Amino acid sequence: MIRLLTAVFALFASSAASECRQALALGLDVSGSVDSAEYRLQTDGLAAALQRPEVVQLILSDAGAPVWLAIYEWSETRHQRMLIDWTEIRTAQDIERIGDILKSVARGNAPRGTAVGSAMQFGAQLLSQQPSCWKRTLDLSGDGKHNLGPHPREVKAALEASGITINGLVIGADDPSHGDKRYVQVGELSAYYNTWVILGPGAFVEVALGFEAYEDAMTRKLIRELEGLTLSDATNTLRP
Repeated sequence: MIRLLTAVFALFASSAASECRQALALGLDVSGSVDSAEYRLQTDGLAAALQRPEVVQLILSDAGAPVWLAIYEWSETRHQRMLIDWTEIRTAQDIERIGDILKSVARGNAPRGTAVGSAMQFGAQLLSQQPSCWKRTLDLSGDGKHNLGPHPREVKAALEASGITINGLVIGADDPSHGDKRYVQVGELSAYYNTWVILGPGAFVEVALGFEAYEDAMTRKLIRELEGLTLSDATNTLRP
């Protein structure tokens, strides 16, 4: 009996140790509308958001079921570049290492087109590599509507049964001289993402009014996603 209990306990401990609380795939827009300065604001802003104390606390809140993170950039249909492959985050040092990579990455030769649907497909494929995670979330940042490749509505329909969540972070025009036009533009893009891009219960769109506001917007989005994951989510996910 003792041997049986020991074996059961070891099996349970092994299973618990392998739990994944959340898989987060983050896709960054590097299409032609994003210049070099904006690219830097996006990568550095993400690095800074991940290292905000409130975000670090949420990421590390359950050592027995860590968060896994992957980051890629996207533009046209066949252009997606991995910046960070799937990485298990267990310590603050893990987050710091990710931040250092993001702050040192150099922009590649990305084509100018904006293939939002293809970016959704690529992110969904990444998340399919983490089937055991309690929740699988794609964070898609973008500053424009699609202009080539599959329409996001087609991709969204195809992913309905996948069990993943897609949230959006839309980025409005940086130039304050546009005045009220900035708010119209970001409002239209937000409505576009709400209709054709986001997917799953509780999915949402966060807004950054220009790349200068990207860090704060990403921080808000990460907090909302990480705070929303509770043990009950895992229980519901594991029910037949």
